[in-house]
Formats: sequence, C-alpha cells, structure tokens
Amino acid sequence: MTQLYRPTPGTLVEDLDTPCLVLDMDALDHNMDVMATYYEGRTSKLRPHGKNHKTPALAHRQMRLGGTIGGVCSAKVSEAEVMVHGGIPSVFITSEIREPLKIERLCTLAQQAEMLVACDNSDNARDLSRAASAQGVTVGVVIELETGLRRCGVQDAAQGVELAKAVQSMPGLAFRGIMSHQVIPAMPEREDRVTEGRRVIQGVIDLKDAIEAAGIPVEIVSTGETWSYDVAGEIPGVTEIQGGSYLVMETGYGYMTDFHYAGKVLTTVISAPRPGVAVGDAGQKTVATLRGMPEVEGRPGVTVESMDPDHVVFRVGEGVSLNVGDQVTLIPSQQDATVSRWDRFVGVRNGRVEAVWDIQARGCHN
Repeated sequence: MTQLYRPTPGTLVEDLDTPCLVLDMDALDHNMDVMATYYEGRTSKLRPHGKNHKTPALAHRQMRLGGTIGGVCSAKVSEAEVMVHGGIPSVFITSEIREPLKIERLCTLAQQAEMLVACDNSDNARDLSRAASAQGVTVGVVIELETGLRRCGVQDAAQGVELAKAVQSMPGLAFRGIMSHQVIPAMPEREDRVTEGRRVIQGVIDLKDAIEAAGIPVEIVSTGETWSYDVAGEIPGVTEIQGGSYLVMETGYGYMTDFHYAGKVLTTVISAPRPGVAVGDAGQKTVATLRGMPEVEGRPGVTVESMDPDHVVFRVGEGVSLNVGDQVTLIPSQQDATVSRWDRFVGVRNGRVEAVWDIQARGCHN
C-alpha cells in the first residue's frame, strides 16, 4: 500500500493517523545491543538479513553498533540494489539467481560493492561466470547446503565438493564458502534449540572440512539465524550468522525472550457494534497473517478474532472496555510480509515520534 502520510518528529503517538507501522525505539535499540554485545570479540559475526526490515538506514544502524561482518544479506537482486545504492559495502544474496537479466543486474552491482550470491549447481555457476567476465567484475560464490528446508542447496558433501571445484575453475567467480539456513518447530526450549542447531550445522562443518580436504580454502561459513544466534556463534568454523527476525520480531519468535517486540501496527477502534465485539481500521493490507492472527499488546481480555483486507475484528472479554476512538497495538505474527506492505517505519519513544525511515526495499520481489 502507498501512504502519503508522514508524521513529524515530536508527534504524540495518540495523534498518529492509523493504521500506522511503528518501531518501538527502546525495543529496537535493545535488540541491536543484544547482538552487538554477543558478537563483540567473537570470531563469528552477524551478517544481518535485510529482508526483514528492507531499510538501508536500519542496516547502517546495525553495522555502526558493531558485531557485524560489515555487510548484510538480501533475498532478492532488487533488495540488494536498494542496499548497495544505500551505501552498504557488502551484500550477500542468499537465494540462487538464475534469470539472465537478474544475473546482469547482480554483476552490475559488483562494480559498486562486494557481491556474494548463493549457488547450488554448476549450470548456474557457468551463467554467473559468463556475465561476470563480460562485465569485468568478480562475483563471490557461496555454495548452499540443503539442511531441512526442502528448498535450494546441494544435497550432500560430495555434490558440494564437486561444485566448489567447478566454481574455482571459472573466470569472473571467486569461491568464497558455504551457507545453510534452518528452521525449528515452534516455541522450542533453549535445550531444543542447542541440540537442533548443532545437529543441522554440523552438516555445514562437514561440508567445509570436505572442501578443504580437496585443497580448496573455505573463507566463509554462513549459517544460523535468530533462533540459533547463540548456538551457531559457539560452533568452531562458523564465520557469520544470518540473523534477521531478531530486529523487528514477531509472535512466532515469542520464545526468543532475549529480544523484544519492536515492529507494531497501530489501529483505531471505529465501531463497537454489539457487546463483546469491536472493529479496528487495520486489516490484512497492513498486517500479514501468514503465521496466524496478530496479538494485541497491553490489553488483557482483547484478542483478534478475524481480519478482512481493511478491518480487524476484536473479541472483547466480559468486563473489558474497548470503545470507539481507542488506539490498539497489534504485534504481527510474520514480519517480512507485514513490513513489505508499508512505505515507512515511524520510530517512537516515550510516547512521541522520534524518527521516520523510508522502507526503500518494500515490494522488491525481483
């Protein structure tokens, strides 16, 4: 959705036009500080994933606080373009890029910044090599290992070694290392996170060892995510962690109590048509429901019953008051798709607007 509304710093939160995507600045700073403190002095570093916030200004803020590799991840070439044009010096596209036009765009970016890209087969590597050679640039290749997502990636160490050998022989390419991405069942305990994180990442370390045994240096081992940030960071051989969700947070990561909810959508009650029901002005156009309905912050007894494109229907418990004109705060269940619905973040602290950041990579699907 395109919004012309842009509040000025100092505006009271209760005076914001709704629906409105806000960032709780205290929570944002807390989340950044947790990561910066954890990775300070460690061999492994954070390479924050930009697909979660899509905002170069926030990427620069992450890097300034420290503990990062000095660059970011992007999911798409179009996202990477926004980051590079926004001054980010190193961007790792964690998806395989196959279409010729997208490969051309990737190579153009390599004239302006360090560019890394995921790869899982030699045909793709040859296409990357031809385009990079034609433009006179070098693109860093990181081989992806499939570790349970049933998505992209080589299937075993033998495939990975053969691909590393092929990439190393191709002009315009630099074999840089390996990567993986994992998921875990909902709401695990820390012991479960440690056990599962070590299990799946061990396969990545095994691939590293196999490639190095073939005489090929492995500079980058990029793995881990928000749920395993404090697991992957402890595993010898891991060089960078692709954490992203920690920054804005979502209800699906509620078990990660190290982090606080920062991204929220404000809505105003526009109708209370019958007892136990209220209706707000934020619908699915403003809040993604890919992982369920959003949660209501700070109003016990009020829950989200349903959403249509333009409205949210609240179930209001007995003895609870929710009136027309009341402002309600929603915590999204899924942040990436929520953020991509908005043109800007409104940063708030102590009840007032502190900053407004354009989400420059919103809608970058290509």
